[in-house]
Amino acid sequence: MVAITGVLKGSSADRKGIRPGDLLISVNGHPIADILDYRFYLCEKLLSVSLSRGGEEYTVRIKKDEYDDIGLEFETFLMDKKHSCRNKCIFCFIDQLPRGMRDTLYFKDDDSRLSFLQGNYITMTNLTDDDVSRIIKMKMSPINISVHTTNPELRVFMLKNPKAASSLAYMQRFAEAGTEMNCQIVLCRGVNDGAELERTMHDLACMHPAVIHVSIVPAGMTRFREENKLYPLTPFSEQEARDVIRKVEAFAEQCLRHYGTRIFYVGDEFYQQAGLPIPDAQYYEDFHAIEDGVGMIASMKQEFEDALADAEPDEALTREISVATGKAAYGFLCGLAEKFREKYPNVKIHIYEIENRYFGETVTVAGLLTGRDLKEQLLGKPLGETLYISSNMLRYEEDLFLCGMHIDELSEALGAEIRTCPSDGYEFFDRLLGI
Repeated sequence: MVAITGVLKGSSADRKGIRPGDLLISVNGHPIADILDYRFYLCEKLLSVSLSRGGEEYTVRIKKDEYDDIGLEFETFLMDKKHSCRNKCIFCFIDQLPRGMRDTLYFKDDDSRLSFLQGNYITMTNLTDDDVSRIIKMKMSPINISVHTTNPELRVFMLKNPKAASSLAYMQRFAEAGTEMNCQIVLCRGVNDGAELERTMHDLACMHPAVIHVSIVPAGMTRFREENKLYPLTPFSEQEARDVIRKVEAFAEQCLRHYGTRIFYVGDEFYQQAGLPIPDAQYYEDFHAIEDGVGMIASMKQEFEDALADAEPDEALTREISVATGKAAYGFLCGLAEKFREKYPNVKIHIYEIENRYFGETVTVAGLLTGRDLKEQLLGKPLGETLYISSNMLRYEEDLFLCGMHIDELSEALGAEIRTCPSDGYEFFDRLLGI
């Protein structure tokens, strides 16, 4: 049973007399435990909804269109608590956080429902056979899975969970049922690279077309790893990063010839570590893994260039602005600014590369920069009328940095308006125009 916290005025539930505080028991005889049950069984046009009020059960019947909601609200989005992660992965970024940050930053989720609803990655170690059957029955697809390796013993070592081995079998069940999977491999130097990576790619390719794509990204390491007494991972060298790219691209080309799709893609960070150019947008096909940092720069570059090509030159446009980013995107954004100035020569753009002193210099992505580092490194610099930052830097209700600083506090300290921008080339072009 799930407690109802609100009923939308004028909704089907309201008209049937359902009230806040009632308990939802079942829909068409199916018990309701969480949001997935609720949404799945709510798709029927004729509903028999069983509820409880003050210990007395009652039933209402509702007629509606197939995908219409009935107007019930619940305490949480999932209708119960998130399922927390039971692993102790050797590369876990949360374990590398310093003490004293917001409590919510230390929560590790491993919830299959969020994989389907919000795109979160799961390891499957929390799943039971019944969970897998429900995913298949409800056609929850695609599921995002953190694989890392298909070697059962190595996966147990990497996740520090005995279920890491047996849970790999769930992928075969998903494949046989036609449940699509997006997969991720966090590559750890000397652990799941080399021959182990080749094995994993081969095993996952054999599950295509159920396995849609696989993103391969380097393990992120902060300066707190040693302090927190974690497994001694070390970053890939430039040559090692090149070797990874060469290995993955070669296998992906085989997949392209055999399946008509590359399946396997290397994250943008690997190209930056290797000092190699990122492929053009066409290489990434449908950008399946863009939310995982795979092809993000190529997509943004293509969008920006398309927007620039469609725009008219304007020498009368005069403004001075600034952009703050991490080491990873600095050169790329400098290139976009140069192209922009060819059409708008009187727009002065300052691009600032911010070193991540909070988490350590090996963390180079803009999304993990803190307000503290921005303040220290931009104070006294010419910022112009507006400072633009990546919207990924803000984590809580779109106004707090990871260090807890409010965006308004940073704006006041720097004496400049601050606006955020998503990783979208069209949006970035509009920001430079002042739109």
